[in-house]
Amino acid sequence: MATVTRENIGLLTDKIVVNISKGDYLPSFEKALKQYGKQANIPGFRKGMVPAGLIKKMYGSSVLTDEVLRTVEKELTTYMSNEKLEIFAQPLPLPENDARQIDVANPSDYSFAFEVGLKPAFNLADLGSAALTFHKVQVTPEMIDEEIDRQQTRNGKMTEPQEVANDENVLNLHFTETNAAGEAVPGGIEKDNSLLVKYFDESTRPKWIGLKKGDSILLQPSQAFEEKEGEWVLGDLGLPKEDVAAADKYFRAEITKVGLVEKPGLDEAFFKTVYPAKEIATLDAFRDAVKDEIQAQWDNQSRNQLQHSLYHLLLEHTKIEFPEDFLKRWMQTGGEKHKSSAEVDQEFPAFADQLKWTLIVDKIVGDNGIEVSQDEIRAFARQQLFGYMGMQAGSEEQPWIADYVQRMMQDRKFVEDTAHRIRTEKVFSWAGTQIHPTEIPIGRDEFRHLVEEHQHHHH
Repeated sequence: MATVTRENIGLLTDKIVVNISKGDYLPSFEKALKQYGKQANIPGFRKGMVPAGLIKKMYGSSVLTDEVLRTVEKELTTYMSNEKLEIFAQPLPLPENDARQIDVANPSDYSFAFEVGLKPAFNLADLGSAALTFHKVQVTPEMIDEEIDRQQTRNGKMTEPQEVANDENVLNLHFTETNAAGEAVPGGIEKDNSLLVKYFDESTRPKWIGLKKGDSILLQPSQAFEEKEGEWVLGDLGLPKEDVAAADKYFRAEITKVGLVEKPGLDEAFFKTVYPAKEIATLDAFRDAVKDEIQAQWDNQSRNQLQHSLYHLLLEHTKIEFPEDFLKRWMQTGGEKHKSSAEVDQEFPAFADQLKWTLIVDKIVGDNGIEVSQDEIRAFARQQLFGYMGMQAGSEEQPWIADYVQRMMQDRKFVEDTAHRIRTEKVFSWAGTQIHPTEIPIGRDEFRHLVEEHQHHHH
């Protein structure tokens, strides 16, 4: 009868030894041999009539090894389940194991030893006493004006005037890479683009005024655009923004079409177009609705920023011990490709952080009974579809939408990814109930700079 013993051999590391006797594996070995005999196709013998001795001679060694190892694995799995062992990864066979000891001519009792890394018990960081900040972006009249202008442009009517008249004209341009004299570079970049005149810097904009279809100007991105717009244009031309020389290349930008958006008036019809679900009759009420929407967008970004802070707080201030030696050995041998000690040492810090975060999430989920239902995944699929299609939620009873949701529910990867996403949101929602952040007003540009600094600090 099989026996299993366990002893501690290091920090959160145990050695488990599985001892099996002949009676544990010989019955299944004999059964497997008979099955081979029924199925074997050997020249000179009818199927199912091959002598048992020949079958044993041909297949006995490999079949016995398989049955012994299968029995060991079964006993190990049963033991860990009964003992409710919470382990990392999989048990690692120890070097003392040697399957070559298994001899079909002399079946015997065998012992196989394994090393396991145990998951630690731990307490979460104290979220209640954490000094955290919720940055409340202040929505200014200028921000409201910008959004109204954007909505007017988006909902306006495109016309095609004869010539460029002002900064609001849309230019369809064909960019051709040239030398300083404006001569085309053989094999150089050619690209169509569409830009508003106001995207160019102040010194370049006047050069476009009065030009018509077929006219062109010679420019260098570094001279024709401010930094932000220049990076965008360089990217569209297929040039890396990090390449300083790229911005100094010469291009001939030829007008292929002049456009102008005729913006709608600030009346009830326009208000209804932007907010079809709201009854808005006055400009003041419209501006209030725009302000609320902008505020909601920035509040969402502030919540994301707060979640980043929560993530790092939990990761950096939750103390968890790991069976580091075991995990490093597992990293070396447990994957598809064997890794060197140097590779493991380099990868281990990031691996440990990822493992630590997984344990933290699992603890929060387990301690608070967090679950993700099939209905929540279906609702996410519908919401995602509405976002793709620009639809309102009232359309969700249409049969084709139900068909789409049903198809997505058959997609295993979608279901797993969505469940993970919803679970993570619930984890942060729970964490958000444990903290007491200080709300601080902040300007839009200052907030953007703060986010950039935060991202730079943690990369």
